[in-house]
Order: sequence, then structure tokens, then C-alpha cells
Amino acid sequence: MQKLLSLRARILLIILATVMLLISLTCFAIVLTWAPDKPLAELIPIWAPAPSQFIAVKGLPVHMRDEGPRDDPSPLVLIHGTSASLHTWEGWVGALKNQHRVITMDIPAFGLTGPNFEADYHSPTYAKFILDLLDRMQVQHFIIGGNSLGGEIAWQVAVAAPQRVERLILVDAGGYAFTPASIPLGFRIARMSQTEWVMEHTLPRHMMVASVKNVYGDPDKVTDALVDRYQAMTLRAGNRHALRQRFAQLDSGAQAQSIKSIRIPTLIIWGGKDRLIPPENAQKFHKDIPGSKLVMFDQLGHVPHEEDPVATVAAVKEFLK
Repeated sequence: MQKLLSLRARILLIILATVMLLISLTCFAIVLTWAPDKPLAELIPIWAPAPSQFIAVKGLPVHMRDEGPRDDPSPLVLIHGTSASLHTWEGWVGALKNQHRVITMDIPAFGLTGPNFEADYHSPTYAKFILDLLDRMQVQHFIIGGNSLGGEIAWQVAVAAPQRVERLILVDAGGYAFTPASIPLGFRIARMSQTEWVMEHTLPRHMMVASVKNVYGDPDKVTDALVDRYQAMTLRAGNRHALRQRFAQLDSGAQAQSIKSIRIPTLIIWGGKDRLIPPENAQKFHKDIPGSKLVMFDQLGHVPHEEDPVATVAAVKEFLK
């Protein structure tokens, strides 16, 4: 009996030592990856130089850029996707702004705009936000495009206000239900309720690198500077909490039937190596929007406009002629 008690005591000590080691390693990992929110004022000097500006939309200061000729009767409005920012369009803007007025913005929950007041991140709410922004800018007619979530917002704007939208550009757009081949690591962690505190207070560099590489067709194109930008936008005060709220409000495919009502000239651009929203969804848009044009870039991923702006903007230029 005494030997049995001694064996149990040793087992308990081993278990206790293991638990203490795991707790110590966890605390050490948290210390190494500790990344509190950054205030907006700290980020503006680096990430919002001219021509960036902030304009109030229903009281919310929105980070945006308005570039190109002001007399353009139909500005091009471009909307980024989840966890991105207006910087993702810089390649396109640089190639287009000599001939076209181009408006980009950070939509609520992301970039330097940050959370909205209502914590409402449903797609129809985003579509209303875009129309409110353009009303604030006194822009009545426009061409609209977007990537991923931004693409879903773009076509919902086209459905809500067809009399204002002249053309539509969808880049690996959301809208239909889909099964991802792979989800960025950061997105997977943000969806796990048990990781809420850790996710909102730490940001391991390797996780950010893996998440950005996941949406590129060629991961070797992901640079340190690119990761720095995505990391800075993630750390903007309130964005990590807002991202969790956005994922909790996902309604993928809920509005898909209305896509068939679109009667606007539409360009569909897709990366053949998109592992988040599969290329099959490009064919669905092409089928449901009469007269649409589909251009597939076989070697690019989920953000083809960012991964290869030169090749992708060439298709846009041809479409805008």
C-alpha cells in the first residue's frame, strides 16, 4: 500500500510539473508576442501621408484617398477585403489616376478607419456605408469595384443603387456560399472564441507572414514591408475585436439570388490559385451576370490586384475603354 501511495505521489508530481511547464511556456510565448493595440495617432504619420485624408461619414472619421482628375464624371471607387486597407490598391491607382479619378477608403473594422459605432459589419451595412461616403463627397455616378468582401460590397451597391453605378469590377469577390481550400491562419484563430483574449493582445509575426502568404499565388512575392503593413493595420486600436465581430456576423450566400438582377457592364477578375474563394465562384458570377467578362489569372491568388497590379490593371484599362 505504501509503495502504491508513493507511485501515485510521483505521478501527481510529474503531472504538476508538466502543467507548470506548460503554463510557463505559454506565459513566455505571450510575452514574446505581446502586441497591444496601437492608437490611431501613432499610425497616421507612417500609413496616412498625403494624399490620405479623413472625412466624417455619419460621425465616423474615414481614412480615404481621392486621386486623379476631379472633372472625371464617373470616378472609380475601389473597396478592399477583410483585414486589408486602401493601400492594397496602390498599384492600380498609380496606373489609372492620370486618366481616371480613383477613390479608395478603409472600410469600418479595418485599416485606419477602425470600428464603427454600431459594431454592425453585415454586408448590406457596408453597402450603405459606401453610398453614405459617396453622398458625403457629392459623387452621384461612379464605377465600383472590390476584392473579396469588398467585391461583395461592390455588387450589393450595384443592386441597391443601379441608377448610380455605370460599371462593376469584381476581384475574387464574395457573394456565393463556398468551401475554402485553405483559410489564413489569422482568420482561423479569430473565429475561435476560446482564443479571444490572446488574439486581441498578441500578434506573432510568423502568424501574420503565414496569413499573407496564404492569399498569394506565389508566396515568395510576400515581402517584409508588405507584412509590416498588414500587421500595422491589424494593430490599429479596435480592429482585432471588430474582426471577431465581423466573423460572427458572416452571412455568406444570403444575398446571392440578387446577383442575377445585375444588368451593369461587369468585369470579373480572378486568381486561378485562390484557395480562399475558389475559382468556381468566378464562373457563377459570369453565369449570373448577363454580358459579363471573365479574366482568369492562373498563377495568382486571392488578391491578384495586389500580387500583380501590372497584369491585372491592364484588363481594367481595356474594360474602361
